[in-house]
Amino acid sequence: MSVYAIADLHLSFGVNKPMDIFFGWDNYVQKLEINWKKMVSEEDTVIIPGDISWGINYAEALPDLKWMDAMPGKKILLKGNHDLWWDTMGKNMRLKEENELNTIEFLFNNSFAVENIAVCGTRSWFFDAEKSADKKVLLREVGRLQRSIDGAVESGKEPVVFLHYPPLSLLEECEEIIECLVKNGMKRCYYGHMHGKAAIAAFNGEKYGIRFKLISADTLGFVPYLIEK
Repeated sequence: MSVYAIADLHLSFGVNKPMDIFFGWDNYVQKLEINWKKMVSEEDTVIIPGDISWGINYAEALPDLKWMDAMPGKKILLKGNHDLWWDTMGKNMRLKEENELNTIEFLFNNSFAVENIAVCGTRSWFFDAEKSADKKVLLREVGRLQRSIDGAVESGKEPVVFLHYPPLSLLEECEEIIECLVKNGMKRCYYGHMHGKAAIAAFNGEKYGIRFKLISADTLGFVPYLIEK
């Protein structure tokens, strides 16, 4: 049983917001479905770190969630900046139960033991969170990350961190998030959010003893990335 990850699916089955208008996104849902079914079995797990659906509420996002639920494997979803449909954990779980989304779980102040790893993480926030409102959100995200890491550590498996926003790039760093990763001894961190020309500045490699990897769907060619086999 393997663990894969791919961020930024930007599905829009319930709204008229196609990504095909952007360079490199032509027929992206078809590509994603073909690659997913080719690689992922029902026993595998796929982690999706944010920007899952363009829907702004449950009604608009539900067709996207049903599409994912029908795909092979268990899915662990993490909130992204465009996931305006995402609500409280209690409401998300009711949505899951009422619509029998049996292969979907939500990563939100918690963690999941999967094979040899423990999946943990949070949405995170901008590099330049200097305004008081932004700083408040960032510190809340750091707290959520810490709680998620704590749960992962308790499992006894290797904690592997997934974020939506990048914790660093070739030019900048989110000091608070990086500090949390370093002080907890994290070794692997996967993130999304960066696309197109912006992805040129993505940091892929090792720093502070942590291996970082951008896994936004377009940069992966819409092929789920193998995390653990």
